[in-house]
Amino acid sequence: MRILLTGSSGWLGRTLAPRLRRAGHDVTGLDVAPGAATDVIGSVCDGALVARVLAEHGIEAIIHAGGLHKPDIVRAMRQDFVDVNVTGTLTLLEAALAAGHDRFVFTSTTSLMISEAIRAETGEATFWLDESTGPLAPRNIYGVTKLAAEGLCRLFAREHGLACVVLRTGRFFPEEDDSDRGLTGPNLKANEFLNRRLTVEDAAEAHLAALDRAPSLGFGLYVVAAPTPFRRSDAAELCRDAAAVVARLYPDATDLYAARGWRLPSRIGRVYDAALAERDLGFRCRTTFATILDALREERDLPFAHDPAYASPWATHSAGGVYR
Repeated sequence: MRILLTGSSGWLGRTLAPRLRRAGHDVTGLDVAPGAATDVIGSVCDGALVARVLAEHGIEAIIHAGGLHKPDIVRAMRQDFVDVNVTGTLTLLEAALAAGHDRFVFTSTTSLMISEAIRAETGEATFWLDESTGPLAPRNIYGVTKLAAEGLCRLFAREHGLACVVLRTGRFFPEEDDSDRGLTGPNLKANEFLNRRLTVEDAAEAHLAALDRAPSLGFGLYVVAAPTPFRRSDAAELCRDAAAVVARLYPDATDLYAARGWRLPSRIGRVYDAALAERDLGFRCRTTFATILDALREERDLPFAHDPAYASPWATHSAGGVYR
């Protein structure tokens, strides 16, 4: 299949493109910044460019992995988020419809599910988040525009029959996070595989599964994260003493962590449940918290990326220019 991959120079795109090619697909990468997987430099906001690329390359399906992300809030205007994440998605959907495509895969985010109340994590029980969570109240322009783009995908599936799959991915970025700075980066990332993270490799594989299943689904929306070892009945204890719950499930976790100078989480305020993606897409993340403990036990490299110096290709290429 001939596929247009947007965001091909990004962290996900550069990982997804070679996997698509190994699966036998012909990939054309589109991004505003150059990269090894990028064939066309340009913006999803440029309707004429998108139409030309689809025609010249005989594109049969689109994976829309490009867009502005949470770290871009500090360097982009709100209008940029609307232009790229909303209008850009609409441009691609209209182009896919005009070209007669039968599938469209959109990379969304679990971030749009996090209201201020959930983010505060001050409740007496862990929030259990899945596709039924709502009403949604995104707390920043990133979440607002991603939710709007999801709505466009749903609209095109319902009104035009364009099969759309939306993937609300958990965290897979390599850079440092802006929370819980009392932990080292790798320690924090390892902890997050209990409830909210996945590897970029698993994120890429989820897109392959979505591409394959889209026509049979019509419309599908899925949370994508490493499978949590917790049950809903753990919710109260996870807020009181998460480390005790983890130690009960993984008896040597405390010692393995101590050997690295790491700490288990004392409190877990939210859990992403990816069970629906496993059921409908036949997809399950390969890297889990148990995988990380195996690496610690066997003194192997950690199975996830951590790079505090990472910056998006757009940020390094444009040094603060506009996104269109």
